[in-house]
Amino acid sequence: MDTQSKHEIAILGGGCFWCLEAVFDRLDGVASVESGYCGGSTERPTYRQVCDGDSGHAEVVRIAFDPARISFRELLEVFYAIHDPTTRNRQGNDVGTQYRSAIFWTTPEQRDTAKAVIAELDAAGEFSRPIVTEVSAAQKFWVAEDYHQEYYDHNAYQPYCQVVVGPKVDKFRQKFAQRVKAGR
Repeated sequence: MDTQSKHEIAILGGGCFWCLEAVFDRLDGVASVESGYCGGSTERPTYRQVCDGDSGHAEVVRIAFDPARISFRELLEVFYAIHDPTTRNRQGNDVGTQYRSAIFWTTPEQRDTAKAVIAELDAAGEFSRPIVTEVSAAQKFWVAEDYHQEYYDHNAYQPYCQVVVGPKVDKFRQKFAQRVKAGR
């Protein structure tokens, strides 16, 4: 049996893709995570084009997950716990449309779930300001350059990873301890 056939795809943007990839790689029920670009108009964008804000793309991760083990809603619970969805085109010191909070849905059910989760979080006052996450249909996903894949795992002692990525991974491990993959 083809194991890929049971996986669903989610595409999420919440600032730097290194942070999202490092967290979702450690989430039980996730089969694979790829860093890349989505939501822009440039064909085959490069990291430089995306960073310069010229392509319109967001830094995103494409997550293959097993919906029998983890739901899209549960992915969003982690997503909203590890980034600030209330700042338009910004995550911390990373500023620009490429760092926007975004959900690029791949099914109508994902769209509906995303809108419902946002409404629930706003109604509950989960954040001090309204959520500004873009919710739009997935466009072409472009895989980022090889050196971006598994970036945190290969560069954990790099200053950006220690100051920005590591604390998000630690926060995830603390808040979702029961959902961390064995050995991760």
